[in-house]
Amino acid sequence: MSWYRNVVWFVKGLREYTRSGYETASKHFDPADLEVDVAGRSFLITGSNSGIGKAAAKEIARRGGTVHLVCRNKERAEDAKGEIVTETGNQNIFLHIVDISNPKEIWKFAEKFKNEHKLNVLINNAGCMVNNRELTEDGLEKNFATNTLGTYVLTTALLPLLEKEADARVVTVSSGGMLVQKLNISDLQSGSETFDGTMVYAQNKRQQVVLTEQWAKTHRSIHFSVMHPGWADTPAVRSSMPDFYQKMKNSLRTEAQGADTVVWLAVSSEAAKLPSGLFFQDRQPVPTHLPLARTHSPPGDEEKLMEVLEEFSQKFKSTSPGSPQCH
Repeated sequence: MSWYRNVVWFVKGLREYTRSGYETASKHFDPADLEVDVAGRSFLITGSNSGIGKAAAKEIARRGGTVHLVCRNKERAEDAKGEIVTETGNQNIFLHIVDISNPKEIWKFAEKFKNEHKLNVLINNAGCMVNNRELTEDGLEKNFATNTLGTYVLTTALLPLLEKEADARVVTVSSGGMLVQKLNISDLQSGSETFDGTMVYAQNKRQQVVLTEQWAKTHRSIHFSVMHPGWADTPAVRSSMPDFYQKMKNSLRTEAQGADTVVWLAVSSEAAKLPSGLFFQDRQPVPTHLPLARTHSPPGDEEKLMEVLEEFSQKFKSTSPGSPQCH
């Protein structure tokens, strides 16, 4: 059935995930949803020095929000911060240098952040698609470390801070690619079969959907959502999927179009009226499984994923002094 799922996903994507799909969907958007002032509210966005993360940061900054950019590369992050401040006039833009594939670093950052800042909205946007199996310094497969474990550790570490605030939200940027994947908890680090970076990425994105659904059940005071940005023209797509980019470049969404639903989920009152734990595309909740694709997993697998990630998370938690650079 894998070929069937891939074909259905691609055909569906040609229709909905491209720029024309966004243009069709946006005819039904209510502009008033984003006519909001979020001054006084604090937003943390990972992977925000380029692409969808930077586009979302700009839109939130334009609406007065305090924005914390969490990035790995200091030089590119400094450039992004300067660009956001210049374009929006918002001076409340703060930069934190953190590698989301490094769980020890995330824990240290989160502990320091909790002591110095408040947080209303966490946007998990940092992503990684490595096409060859690479291990981090901790011996973790890099896609899993960034997309799944990094998302889990950061969110878990910041939940107590979010729970202190009214209308707290967590938005995670997933991908429609997850529709071709059934949750697989037997090989989280992709070490037992031939490595396919695109499918590993899609599996991680399925895992993010499961995380969102599980968190929504256990943390009722926070609104959780996960979304597919469509196929957007971002540096990550160009570098990780060059063949796909060459074939689709004239049909890809802009970064701002890819970020639209992220911003909507983060700032609009309409988004918060919908149930927590849903998967969104173009401001609408959409199914997390394709018809006939057999990607449903037993509830026990979803609970087991949370248990395994918690074990990983605690393994890397440390009370040692020191913290990442923040300015």
